[in-house]
Amino acid sequence: MQEQLTDYQQELTERISHVVDKLFRGSSFYMVKLDQYEMTATLIELFSRFSPEEMRAIKEHDLTRRIGKILTLEAVAGTLNDLTPEEIAIFDAAVARK
Repeated sequence: MQEQLTDYQQELTERISHVVDKLFRGSSFYMVKLDQYEMTATLIELFSRFSPEEMRAIKEHDLTRRIGKILTLEAVAGTLNDLTPEEIAIFDAAVARK
């Protein structure tokens, strides 16, 4: 049983790492805003909550889409932290007008 768990953990790690690597290579935005190693570890932890059967049922394109959305959310959330107080005031005013 322990060996099966280890095999699955390796399978999960390789699958997530491959998708993250592909997405990072295709996006300079991710490269600038995110740490690839840190995001890979976070995503492995997140997706390890799925059972092996559930994870294997997720098609490659669907997994790529899900991971891409998570990476975008993480990158954009960090962008707001980079704003100066003046830029935040401008942003808040623009949001309030909508």
